[in-house]
Formats: sequence, C-alpha cells, structure tokens
Amino acid sequence: MRGGFVGRPWHWLSGLAVLACLVNPVRAIAQTARPEPLTLNDAIQAALKSYPAIKERRARAQAAEEAVAVARTAYLPRLDMVWQVNRATTNNVFGLLLPQSIVPPISGPVLGTRSYDGVWGSAAGVLLSWEAVDFGQRKAGVEVARAQTSLAKAQMALTELDVASAAADAFLTVLAADEGVRAARANVDRLQVFANAVRTLTQNQLRPGADQSRAEAELAVARNQLSQANQVADLARAALADAIGAAGASPQLVAGPLTTLPDVTTGPVDVKSHPAAQAGEASVDAVRARERGLDRAYYPTVTVESAFAGRGTGADVPGIPSLGTGLWPHVPNWALGASVRFAAFDLFAINARKRVEAQNDLAESARYEQTIQNLTTQDAKARALLKAATEIARNTPVEREAATAGESQARARYQSGLASVTEVAEAQRLLAQAEADDAVARLGVWRALLAAAQARGDLTSFVDKIK
Repeated sequence: MRGGFVGRPWHWLSGLAVLACLVNPVRAIAQTARPEPLTLNDAIQAALKSYPAIKERRARAQAAEEAVAVARTAYLPRLDMVWQVNRATTNNVFGLLLPQSIVPPISGPVLGTRSYDGVWGSAAGVLLSWEAVDFGQRKAGVEVARAQTSLAKAQMALTELDVASAAADAFLTVLAADEGVRAARANVDRLQVFANAVRTLTQNQLRPGADQSRAEAELAVARNQLSQANQVADLARAALADAIGAAGASPQLVAGPLTTLPDVTTGPVDVKSHPAAQAGEASVDAVRARERGLDRAYYPTVTVESAFAGRGTGADVPGIPSLGTGLWPHVPNWALGASVRFAAFDLFAINARKRVEAQNDLAESARYEQTIQNLTTQDAKARALLKAATEIARNTPVEREAATAGESQARARYQSGLASVTEVAEAQRLLAQAEADDAVARLGVWRALLAAAQARGDLTSFVDKIK
C-alpha cells in the first residue's frame, strides 16, 4: 500500500486538496469568488457601459436618428400595383353614387336587366405617383426629425453625465464609509484597552466601581457605533453596485490618489455648454421646427401620376362582340397627368395647432431659462462647497493631532489619579470624532471637485486628476 502512494504522488496531492476543501469549504469559495478591484475610473466606465438608463437613452437616440431617414422617404415616388379576379352580375343602372366603401362600383352601359347570373371579370394596373411640388412641406418634416434627433442626443449626454456622476459619488461614499468603519474600529480598540486598565485598577481597589461601569458603557456605545458604521458601509456598497449596473455585487475598491489632497484649481464655466442646457435648447429648437412645418402645411401640393391598367369581362353586350371569358385583362389603358391638391378648410386646424406650438415655445423657452439659472446656482454652490472642504481638509490634521495628545494626557492623568473617568471618556470621544473627520476630509475635497465638474457638465477634468 505504501508503495502505491509513492508511485502516484499526484493522486496523493489531489486527495489532500480535496480534503482541504471539504474541511474548510467557506475559505475555498471565498478564494474563488473574490471580487475584482475597482477604481473610480472603472466604476464610471462600468456605469456608462452597463447602466440600463444609458442603454435606454442610446436606443432612443438611435431611433430618433432613424426617424430622419423615415422623413426623407417622403421624397420618393409611390408605386402601387393591383391585380384582382372576381365573379359578379352585369346589372347596371343610371344614377350617381356618393363616395363610400360598401357598394362596389360597376362600369359599362346600362343593360336594363336584373339577372342574378354571374360572369368573370379581371383587372390589373400600376400607378406611379410622385409629389413634385410641396412648397417645403417635406423639408420641414425632415427638419422636425433632425431637431428630435438633436434633442434625443442631448438627453443621452445628460443621462450619461448623471449616471457617471452618480457612480463617482457612490464610489466616494463607499470610501468615506470604509474610513468611518476604520475610525470606529480604532475607537473600539482604544476603549477596550482603557476598559481593561480600569478593570484592573478597580479590582485592586485603586478606583471606584463606577469608573469600571462608565468605561464598559463607553465601550458598548463604541461597539454600537461600529455596527452602525458597518451598516452604512454595506448600504453604500450596495448603492455603488446599483450605480454601476451590477446590482448585488460587492466590489473591492481601490482608493488610489483619492487618499491625498488634490489640486483644487478649476477653470471658467460656460453653463450653456452643459448637457442640461443643450437639452433645453434642443427642446426649444424642436418646437420651433414644428412651427416652421405648420407654416408650410397650408400650401397646395402638385402630384404627377402615371398609370397603366387593363380590364377584362366575360359579359355579352348587344352589338359588341364577346371579348373572352374575363379571367384575363384584355382591354388596356394608360394615363399620364398631374393633380393639384389643396385642403382649404385645414386652415382652421393649422391655426389652432400653431397656437398650441406657440405656447409650447414659450414653455420650453422658460424651462431653458430656468435650467440656465439652476446651473449657475449649482456652480456657485459647488465653488462654496469646494472652498469649505479644502479649508476643513487642511484643518483636520491639526484637530486630530491635538485630540490625540489630549487623549494621551487624559489617560496619563487618570492613571496618576489626577483626572476622572469622565474626562478620559470626553477626550476619547473627541479623538474618535477627530479621527473620523480627518478620515473623510480629503474625500470631501474630491466630492466637492466632483460637484464642480458636474456643474460644468464635463467630468474629464475630474477623471484626469484621478489618473
């Protein structure tokens, strides 16, 4: 048996590997399902690629672009063809029949008969028609389609900006939440050490039992805060997964340069180049394109038509020789002409539609002005946010250093019997707050830069700082 294992070392190693997986299957699954690292730029690109709202906007923009080709087909001629075979009676009467779609028309002379006997009839024809002159109506239709395409593309760009900004903000939120967890965990570890020291002093009757109770209460509070911080981090990570179009995933974040203070210089802003402003302007252009189309809607149209047709009948007419069974068209006809069409009473409907579009024009123009105002306000707020975040990030290291020194001094004074446990607890809370502030202060500057870039309508400068 021993020689069999020596002769098959690979089987022996495979057995050990299987045994290891069976002993600790959770560790094996965790190693195979480890999430890939994710940078902020990766998060933005993933959101632009996979987020459903982006796919919807791109599809609608493509559909609007195809609508331009549909509008251009109005310039093409129309070719209609027909072929029919029927069996019907030959009775015909004098008189007029108003246009309708129920009683079939009958051609030929009045025979003065009322027979129910049927004969075969046939017809075939080709009609080529082309709208030669329309006084700009088709061109106006194409312009309306183009305006709708521009609007769809502007809305797509705005959606891309919103989705990319949301992904970047969610990424920064997760980093801030993780920093909060680390600060809370450090506070728990520090309070645990202090609680152990107080317990030792209390057991040696060097400190009253109330000090031990206070230290354990502070430790319990810190543990609850750590649990809350973990909850916030988990929720933030779930929101990030949703923002990048990978709901349910648990990405492993790579902070990269986000842990350092960035350059906070920003260039001039042109709110009219913002995708939201361009979308508002495109909405106004679309309404005005429809108005121009209505200006051309009351003009007449000139249509050139040509036709070639044949008829066949099996009826016998007195004085006319029989032409066959009627199953095949044997009497040809051709025609060439032009038609001028003018719907005189459409003027009332067109004027009513013009009044509607005039109000739509006012509404879209007002919305565009509101968008410009909102973007200007958003940029001013982003500048104020960036200024405050920069000042805070420069001040938090001083806060943390002073709080660390104060906490150390408070513990030393407590060990010497010169301070109460309340003073130490207050110093430790101040240190925990200082650590949390310092941990998220730099991320606050990055978030302010993101807000400034979003207010400008372009994240390129923000992404370049990360690279």
